[in-house]
Amino acid sequence: MAQDTPVPWPAPFPARRHTTTLCHAFPSSHGRPRLLADLSPLIAATTQWLTRAYPAGGGALDGALCEAQARQAVTVAAWLRYPTPTDAALVGMAGPGGTARLDWITGFDEHLTPDEYAWRTWVDEVVASWAACLLADPGLAHAAVAALAGSPHTTGSPAAFRRLLTPDELDRRAAALLRHPDLLAPVVTLHHADLVHTLRPGRALTA
Repeated sequence: MAQDTPVPWPAPFPARRHTTTLCHAFPSSHGRPRLLADLSPLIAATTQWLTRAYPAGGGALDGALCEAQARQAVTVAAWLRYPTPTDAALVGMAGPGGTARLDWITGFDEHLTPDEYAWRTWVDEVVASWAACLLADPGLAHAAVAALAGSPHTTGSPAAFRRLLTPDELDRRAAALLRHPDLLAPVVTLHHADLVHTLRPGRALTA
């Protein structure tokens, strides 16, 4: 599927020379680096991949609404996949995996610039698949958000996912491709079973 101009982000993605070994670090108050316990680069990159694979068809407003829905779905999926700060730190160290299989199943085979390669190394295939599941299936989306109750990610700052859970007519028009079950099917089927297993009643969230 053709991919459009990338969605701009407020800051560049951290460089990853060796996707499987580099640990992204930030300065700490004690002068020593600390592990990345923030999923923001992963969420931003995976959102960007989805909005390029399934772009909005209209102008700037449609693009913004489509991106908002993708970001909310990816955020929920990432919080389910990496439920604790330790899980988030570990994926920052080991690497999310990149877009190789996602690009293959959606027919993307263009030459990558260094910048393109850099952000694609932060895409998480499982998170992208789970987000696609949530966008295609309202029932799964509601179950996923409910499963986050009490999550460390939401403690102290309840997150709202209105555009994911109750999209209005403008949202649906903007995300016609992003929410189309048939178009999403190749990505959904990659890890649908794992998401259903994760959302089983009474199951504690673990990565």
